[in-house]
Amino acid sequence: MKRKIGFLLALPPTHQSSETVTGLARAALDAGHEVYLYLIDEGVKNMNSHSYRDLAQAGVRMFVCAYGCQQHHVSTVNVEKEFTLCGLVVLSGLIDACKPFISFT
Repeated sequence: MKRKIGFLLALPPTHQSSETVTGLARAALDAGHEVYLYLIDEGVKNMNSHSYRDLAQAGVRMFVCAYGCQQHHVSTVNVEKEFTLCGLVVLSGLIDACKPFISFT
């Protein structure tokens, strides 16, 4: 059964959870699920990492908090087309739509 699986990541690339999320997202994709990932707070710094770009190119739907980018000095110029800059309304919709929705904060 295909599911919508969501992840929230609020931690920087140096945190162990950043790698955990990439592994879980990849496993969910490989199992045939729709995968959604929302980067918030320091998690927006993952937008520039190769592993997160690879996930986006593999089909994970990537959303990045525009305010978080501003607060953590992450450039929003030349953002990869697979990443959508957005706000908390999108996060609310993902939480409602995804079962499960797993947060790493």
